[in-house]
Amino acid sequence: MLDQHPITGQSFESPVPPCSGWPGDPAEPATPVASSEEQVERLAAGAADLTQLNALVSVCRACPRLVAWREEVATSGRRRSFANQPYWGRPVPSFGDPNAKHLIVGLAPAANGANRTGRMFTGDRSGDWIYAALHRAGYASQSVSEHAGDGMALTGIRIAAAVHCAPPDNKPTVDERAMCGHWLDRELELSLPDLTSILALGSFAWDATIGAARRLRWEVPRPKPRFGHGAVTEFRAAGRVIRVVGSYHVSQQNTFTGKLTEPMLDAAIALLQWA
Repeated sequence: MLDQHPITGQSFESPVPPCSGWPGDPAEPATPVASSEEQVERLAAGAADLTQLNALVSVCRACPRLVAWREEVATSGRRRSFANQPYWGRPVPSFGDPNAKHLIVGLAPAANGANRTGRMFTGDRSGDWIYAALHRAGYASQSVSEHAGDGMALTGIRIAAAVHCAPPDNKPTVDERAMCGHWLDRELELSLPDLTSILALGSFAWDATIGAARRLRWEVPRPKPRFGHGAVTEFRAAGRVIRVVGSYHVSQQNTFTGKLTEPMLDAAIALLQWA
């Protein structure tokens, strides 16, 4: 059965309920919807600024498996504790200061976290960790981020992702990663005038960031810098140096086991300040 997209008005098969009026929704009825890699690449390259890029990301439908999964979770697959809450169920755009000096790159939205709330790292325990740390470092206006309309604001920093849709088992395929890589390429390109450093959360984000930098023809050390917590490398672009810092991801697997502690995360974030 055909539904009408809540933002663009285009018809497609989807059970996701309308999200118009969602706090912070960057898309408008005229925002074009990418449904192929050619369209993703073209639309990403043509985004004039980060606001327009966010709008394009937020309505992307180019990866059938991810579209099906994120929308299944948003309807029949809701966690019982959130059963009565509306779900975003769309790609999650970047969030934070559009003129940020620092960029955080994560893996992908959590199925019942950002896929529910519509904002990066919001509404789950991973988000509890990263926003508390950003608050301690002076980047976040509050230490807790529960939903898109809770007043959270970031200053001097922005959060992006290697993949913008929640993937099954938190594992995007190679093709899905390549598809979303076009969005990350443009994110870095538009960020460059203000950017001084990048924090990669996990080896997946580390590799995605290096891949995007190389596609943009930034100077990246060879052999490829190895990921590790507290690892630091440097890119060069447009005559400028961009510091890249590695951190273990704020996943429950890492935080519950003590592989990542609050002091370790604070130390990695502190490495962003160098210029």
